[in-house]
Amino acid sequence: MKTLQFVDILAIGAHPDDVEMSSGATIAKEIAKGRTVGILDLTQGELGTRGTPEIRHGEAMEAAKILGVSFRHNLGLADGFFENNKESQLKVIEIIRATRPKIVLCNAIEDRHIDHPKGSRLVSDACFLSGLKNIETTQDGLIQEAWRPKHVYHYIQWNDLEPDFVVDVTGYMETKLAAVFAYKSQFYDPNSKEPMTPISTQNVKDSLSYRYKNLGRLIGTEFAEGYTTERYPAVDTLTDLI
Repeated sequence: MKTLQFVDILAIGAHPDDVEMSSGATIAKEIAKGRTVGILDLTQGELGTRGTPEIRHGEAMEAAKILGVSFRHNLGLADGFFENNKESQLKVIEIIRATRPKIVLCNAIEDRHIDHPKGSRLVSDACFLSGLKNIETTQDGLIQEAWRPKHVYHYIQWNDLEPDFVVDVTGYMETKLAAVFAYKSQFYDPNSKEPMTPISTQNVKDSLSYRYKNLGRLIGTEFAEGYTTERYPAVDTLTDLI
């Protein structure tokens, strides 16, 4: 995978597979439309019951290739124990300033896994702080310029949160599912000897289609992915909503 570079969209997840499960089809569509996308994982998911960090890393890189992202980077924070503090915020700020995204996608604001809302708040705070020029960070020995993404959107994960807007992802679910199931150690496999986890059931595997089909139904398309936002999304004219 290529090194860090400027991208239009930076998708951030607390764990490898967070991004793919919740916004993989959106990412595939944006890349197909000519936008550049990078992925930042906050942790290696080392506390996961199934697989190992090394296996998960290989799966994450394969998923990134399937989606066609420009890069994938892991921040190496402590799975389950990272904090939304100055140290973590500065690490995220360094990546934001190095990649200068216009849009950041990040974890759900409320969810079953404690790392998801924690990661959501960490990234949201870092996006704001990254725009303050008096916070100094460096890259390769050079002081980085301040940069604040224009938009921070939170994807929806385990909990059925009500989205503020949805993206029609019809035609891109096949790519999303291929990226998700690149994580062979994590999802349903009737032949696996690993312990069962909340996401390794047949129901969760099926939900990766039916949840997004239901959102598509609500907007008159086949599939859609939903997002929440901390401020009102704005349009220039009513016809932008057509």
